[in-house]
Amino acid sequence: MATSEGSESLDSMDEEITQVPRTRRSKVWEHYEPDLIVVDGDLKAVCRYCGAELQTKFGTSSLRSHIADSCRSIEDVCRKRFLSTMKSKREAFFVFDPKVCRELMVKFCIHAEIPFLKFEDPYLQPWIDSMQPAFQMIGWNEIIHGAIDKIRELLKHVDSSPARLQDFNTIATRMGLSTKNGIYLDVPNRWNSTWKLLVEALKYKSVLDSYASQKLEISPSEQEWKKAEAICEFLKAFEELTLTVSAHRKPTAHKFLPVVLCIRHALKDPGWQTHDVLKELVVVMQTKLDKYWDPEEKENEEPNRRKKSKEIELNVALVVATFLDPRRKEDYLYFFYSKVSTNEELVSKQVDIALEWVRKYVKEYELLAATSTAFSTPPSQGNTTIGSPIAGKRKLEEEFAQYKSRLRSHVHKSEFDTYLDESCEEDTLDFDVLGWWKKNAVKFPILSSMARDFLAIPLSTVAFESAFSCGGRILGDTRSSLTPEMLQTLVCAKDWLFIPKGYEGQGH
Repeated sequence: MATSEGSESLDSMDEEITQVPRTRRSKVWEHYEPDLIVVDGDLKAVCRYCGAELQTKFGTSSLRSHIADSCRSIEDVCRKRFLSTMKSKREAFFVFDPKVCRELMVKFCIHAEIPFLKFEDPYLQPWIDSMQPAFQMIGWNEIIHGAIDKIRELLKHVDSSPARLQDFNTIATRMGLSTKNGIYLDVPNRWNSTWKLLVEALKYKSVLDSYASQKLEISPSEQEWKKAEAICEFLKAFEELTLTVSAHRKPTAHKFLPVVLCIRHALKDPGWQTHDVLKELVVVMQTKLDKYWDPEEKENEEPNRRKKSKEIELNVALVVATFLDPRRKEDYLYFFYSKVSTNEELVSKQVDIALEWVRKYVKEYELLAATSTAFSTPPSQGNTTIGSPIAGKRKLEEEFAQYKSRLRSHVHKSEFDTYLDESCEEDTLDFDVLGWWKKNAVKFPILSSMARDFLAIPLSTVAFESAFSCGGRILGDTRSSLTPEMLQTLVCAKDWLFIPKGYEGQGH
């Protein structure tokens, strides 16, 4: 009997617990079930929209936060109506959450299509600090350098002692990779050396991860490795272009326009932008390229500022050099301007301007030819003796070429027009542009002289820097009594004795 009475009293107590013990004055209770439930001995409120169970032990702040921010099932109209009733009171219990703030900002940037470059503006962080000092912006530059810095520091740790390098090589051997005598470390402000570092690091990615785990060092995450791989692949194209323009033993002037097209293609082609980091990197690079040269610059909206010309402005000498490439000629000028301009009328205009410049230079060289012997037919090369049948045959061929040239002049067809009328040479990897002009010097004496001058223009200062470096190596502390003439002789002789790759063992 006592047991029965105890049970009845316990049941009645449970009923009393599930009832709200006091009058609910807060508007938030309108969004929860009228009865509380007991979970593990605690009273909890149940959301009417999503069924979430929330603690009520410490008041209604968690209930309000749920309806205002967290509930995903509540309609926007109901949420806005609730927020309007609590705006004046919300500041008292508001707790700033950097993670939530950053997620909402990302959603805003994606929906509004705002370039992440805007977050690099120097006035943005001070403005945010005035509202919430605890929130720090993270720009794309920090993201990129964060991944690369981890790789760089890990490689520095490997290279800091022979014992660590030995441990690295042991792991590499176990994984079937070749051992290293030393680790390549980059110069942080030289992007091409950073590219080489990334190439080496990605090759030994699994070794570096295992090494970091073994030595309890910080290693890049899988996401950071993917960022590094994307950056490495992107920079590879620019490394190849850099080697092209910095070659100092081959002509480079005629390669300028193709290099420009390659850079524009790499920056504008979506196929290259395989990662969000690359998209933002491209934005910065494109901005710098446009600042240097933008053929389609929009009209300036500020009326008081002088508007820049919309015409494509290039160094005339480099355009002429491209024209003097027998594989390209006039056709490539049309191709180039059609790629960098959307106005077809502008394309024809720019090509006409370029050809007019070539004609002006041809006239100048013709005037020089009339008063100089520099344009005379070059002597035939070879080891044949005077009076041999081979020498006589070559002499007759040269005379016949001159005879044909005189015939062409009689029908008023200039050397310039003849060069244009002939079809372009086939573009092969081993094509020698200087060799072609040397071979056709008799046929095109004026243009060949122009080619010698224009194709000699270097696209970079590598040749000059190399010359100064060479002089420093020859004239040093232990060799300081050389006369200027002797120093010049040694530098020139060293350059002339250079044997191109692939020609070793052949006589010159």
